[in-house]
Amino acid sequence: MQVKINTREKIHAITIVEPILAANMTADLEKSLLPILQTDPKSVVLILKDIQIVEDPAAESLVKIQQEFYDAGLSFVICELTPEVEKTLENNSLLEFMNVTPTEAEAYDIVQMEEVERELLNGPDL
Repeated sequence: MQVKINTREKIHAITIVEPILAANMTADLEKSLLPILQTDPKSVVLILKDIQIVEDPAAESLVKIQQEFYDAGLSFVICELTPEVEKTLENNSLLEFMNVTPTEAEAYDIVQMEEVERELLNGPDL
């Protein structure tokens, strides 16, 4: 699986550079994304603009990976879905479990808002 990683101040922007996100790529997805939980920065914006087809096991894996980030108190936002991928996720009732934005800029905004929310929720008791 080919990926491009652009690390910004607090976010890893990861673009999967493949036309198909196949079932046999689920292990690669986990190997590429889950170790980020142990690094700085820890939040991820996953850019899927090149993906034309996503197979069901790979889509389910994305939902599980995203949930692991949120369980750890981190952000994981998926952006730039093609209409075909969005339709597949919707048909499999997975889209409603994903944090998805139309653009990369909006994904960064979501990550920043979630960071502020976490800071406010975990701030000092007054």
